Amino acid sequence: MAGLYVIAFDSTQQAIRTEMLLEYAEIDIDTMPTPKEITAGCALSIGFEGRDLDRVIGILRDERVEVRGVYLKNETGYVTIEV
Repeated sequence: MAGLYVIAFDSTQQAIRTEMLLEYAEIDIDTMPTPKEITAGCALSIGFEGRDLDRVIGILRDERVEVRGVYLKNETGYVTIEV
């Protein structure tokens, strides 16, 4: 599914770990401040394009990464995506 997706975390440790895993998988990501519309315990989030959604979800599951949620940005804000 096309669009911008954001992964939010409860800990900085999980954000940095995920950044490393996704970079190793050569997925184009953007580490950014967590959008104010998303409540999370960590100030860092990771943005990525929809073309990589299946790969990202697979990595999160396989590596048992703890995330607050994965969100799709749309015209009205952010929508939670089931992981």
